[in-house]
Amino acid sequence: MDKYKNIRPVVLGMVKKDNKILVGEGYDKIKKETFYRSIGGGVNFLEKSTDALKREFKEEIHVDIHVREFLGFFENMFTYNGKTAHELILFYNVDLDDSDYKEKYHISDDDCETDAVWIDVDKFINGELKIYPEELCKYLK
Repeated sequence: MDKYKNIRPVVLGMVKKDNKILVGEGYDKIKKETFYRSIGGGVNFLEKSTDALKREFKEEIHVDIHVREFLGFFENMFTYNGKTAHELILFYNVDLDDSDYKEKYHISDDDCETDAVWIDVDKFINGELKIYPEELCKYLK
């Protein structure tokens, strides 16, 4: 499925520890903007969203997760590097085992190399840093 031509089902997980959340760092070359996003990805046909979320965490940061409560469902339309996209997002609370905790995780996904890092939620709430989709901010409080 071309994520820039079709509506894409996506699942994201919020991992929280103390007052920080684990997010992947991104950069939009056109907007010249650094942003952050919860870890997750596309849901495949006949794949449950919770299974997709477990798979995405395993593929992206090589950890097993415990999917907790469902937080919400929302629609996200955005432009990234000059291309428009449309997602339907399922959002869950997620835990990782203490033994899997690291300060930083390397992500290799979709021909993109980046890191997942722990960021204080107040930096997103007060607008100091960008988190996308912006809808996620209401779950940080």
